[in-house]
Amino acid sequence: MTENQNLLAEQRRALILDEVRRRGGVRVNELTRRLNVSDMTVRRDLDALARQGVVEKVHGGAVPVVEARTHEPGFEAKSALELSAKEDIARAAAATVAPGSAIALSGGTTTYALARHLLDVPDLTVVTNSVRVADVFHSARQAGGDGAGAATVVLTGGVRTPSDSLVGPVADRAIGSLHFDVLFLGVHGISVEAGLSTPNLAEAETNRRLVGSARRVVVVADHTKWGTVGLSSFASLDQVDSFVTDQGVSAAAREEMTEHLPGLVVAGEQAPAVDPDDN
Repeated sequence: MTENQNLLAEQRRALILDEVRRRGGVRVNELTRRLNVSDMTVRRDLDALARQGVVEKVHGGAVPVVEARTHEPGFEAKSALELSAKEDIARAAAATVAPGSAIALSGGTTTYALARHLLDVPDLTVVTNSVRVADVFHSARQAGGDGAGAATVVLTGGVRTPSDSLVGPVADRAIGSLHFDVLFLGVHGISVEAGLSTPNLAEAETNRRLVGSARRVVVVADHTKWGTVGLSSFASLDQVDSFVTDQGVSAAAREEMTEHLPGLVVAGEQAPAVDPDDN
């Protein structure tokens, strides 16, 4: 971590959380030196992270919260995490969507951010099992009227999960009868060993149907999801056509991603310039 007293609170807390997860714990006095902020500021940051349920405060510092593979945070809890990263990912993913496409958006806070960035893309057909994603398009339609170019949204039925996704047999049947150009998929965890995984067994089956109905699969997930493993795997990495993540990814993780995910996109990074002499 670099010393910068002008870091925004959100940026500072993201750095602290990354350090806690990477090292297995941090001390307040170390963070004050590295971030060049006061002891009180660091303690406020740790309090905020503890309220979000991602660290546990201990005497003189903090350690990561060890979650069971079946633990599924609610939508509101996840919404408070990695906000800037999710916006960067959503912006990069939205830029790849062509007008008139038939796309699917799974549940999750990153796909929710993506939905907001898709409102200006005309003539989309959107299939989603996310109540939150559907509400983004519904609210936009109410505010702007049913004008030409507004998205057509298909919301599957099903049983609602803590992350406000609809899963189960009803959702599975609806998705299995459809075909879309590209699926934008949020994930609980992604790793070389387990592939894509979730703590919810019913959601795993619904996600399998989503993957099976898509011509292209694009995973949208921030750097903290790499190396996380949920209870149930639902797709392997070779089923992923593109993985859009953020610049918080470590060098070691990026090396693994590049090896196993040829479609890696790090949001906010410019593509390398092409040397005209190479053409």
